[in-house]
Amino acid sequence: MDSSTASTSEESAGKIVASRSSVIQSSRVCGLSVFRINKEDLQRKLSIPKYLRHAIRDSIRSKDVNAAVDRCQEGSGGGREAAPDGPMVVFVNSKSGGRHGPELKERLQQLMGEEQVFDLSDVNPREFVDYGLVCLEKLADLGDYCAKDTRDKLRIMVAGGDGTVGWVLGSLTELHTQDRKPVPPVAVIPLGTGNDLSRSFGWGGSFPFAWKSAVKKSLLKAITGPVCHLDSWHLLVSMPSGKVVDPPHSLKPTEECSLDQGLTIEGELPEKVNCYEGVFYNYFSIGMDARVAYGFHHLRNEKPNLAQGPLSNKLIYSGYSCTQGWFVTPCTSDPSLRGLKNILRMHVKKVNCTEWEQIPVPKSVRAIVALNLHNYGSGRNPWGSPKRQYLEKKGFVEAHVDDGLLEIFGLKHGWHASFVMVELISAKHIAQAAAIRLEVRSGEWKDTYMQMDGEPWKQPMSKEYSTFVEIKRVPFQSLMVNGL
Repeated sequence: MDSSTASTSEESAGKIVASRSSVIQSSRVCGLSVFRINKEDLQRKLSIPKYLRHAIRDSIRSKDVNAAVDRCQEGSGGGREAAPDGPMVVFVNSKSGGRHGPELKERLQQLMGEEQVFDLSDVNPREFVDYGLVCLEKLADLGDYCAKDTRDKLRIMVAGGDGTVGWVLGSLTELHTQDRKPVPPVAVIPLGTGNDLSRSFGWGGSFPFAWKSAVKKSLLKAITGPVCHLDSWHLLVSMPSGKVVDPPHSLKPTEECSLDQGLTIEGELPEKVNCYEGVFYNYFSIGMDARVAYGFHHLRNEKPNLAQGPLSNKLIYSGYSCTQGWFVTPCTSDPSLRGLKNILRMHVKKVNCTEWEQIPVPKSVRAIVALNLHNYGSGRNPWGSPKRQYLEKKGFVEAHVDDGLLEIFGLKHGWHASFVMVELISAKHIAQAAAIRLEVRSGEWKDTYMQMDGEPWKQPMSKEYSTFVEIKRVPFQSLMVNGL
């Protein structure tokens, strides 16, 4: 983009090195190393004592922690058993991974106690936090040292896509708010389509080909890998009441709807508003990319036979995007295909700054993305790696997943996005922000489209009143296990 580029020879050499590194990493992720892991040794490291596994299971099933604790104390022998070196529970989204989910679940149950593997269609992570972990905590308070050691060492593996990982991370935030420490760190077996969260922490971008041996390696990495921090971002949508919206799973209605009062709101406010809130870890976007994602999700729901796996999903998604007016745009006939400048005002708080600053929306931009990770759109890096001189000139800092900042960039049209996705160019850098306020006003537009972490929705707009989107960092960070 605007940043200076290295010489052609340096670029070629860099690409060769990167290519070799990618092959090596893929081999490691897929379990192609000659290093073999003994199944019995791994089981000893992972398997929680049977009486604790049953207590956790019974607490979740009955939703009665006290009864499960009483039964456990009767048969546990006072917690004289030793906790394993790396106690772990696994959440499996058996609907992900091109039908590999059920086989993977069975394999995981063979490698550890059956009760340590939860199918998300049967047990959701919030139930585990509210009942399973509470059971361990109550036993620990009663003097069960094995339960205490297990609770303190516990880690969680998630087998699923980015949305599944976000679901588990979101459920664990309750431990922060209730001051129930420590919070278990999370590792990943990638089963989704993009798997950008998995890529960012060294767990690979796809379900490994040699998956039976790779699962053992992934489990060993999950209990021994270093713990990293990840920013999470709270999103609040405030819209005039009376407008009907079908929010995704990640957005929930809320009564708390107080916008930041440090920024003056132009125009009139409606007497009644509807508010939704959620948390994202990877990105939020508004505009054409969300419109394409919304259409693709509806197409896949109407024709589920098309979704046979990550590769087919990507092919269908690419083909569908060509039909949405992003590449060939009849701007005069459809106002919603024009630039976001027509409907959007953006304010941000920059690094180490408490004041809101209005940021002009570039006229040519038709999609704006606020990105937290280095990976977007199945492993692409649209922000790029700007040189130090360019960062200083723009007032930016080097991007990290735990720096308290979002990188905001724009995509102009389908051709521009295509070049960004194959990393021939960087996206249009707009800002870095510690907080974002978007004000959306319809004019000739009836709807706009938004998405966060791959979950899109159609956002209705009003001609009389604005819709606001406010994004702020959650005050505590999520914990991830690094799989490299």
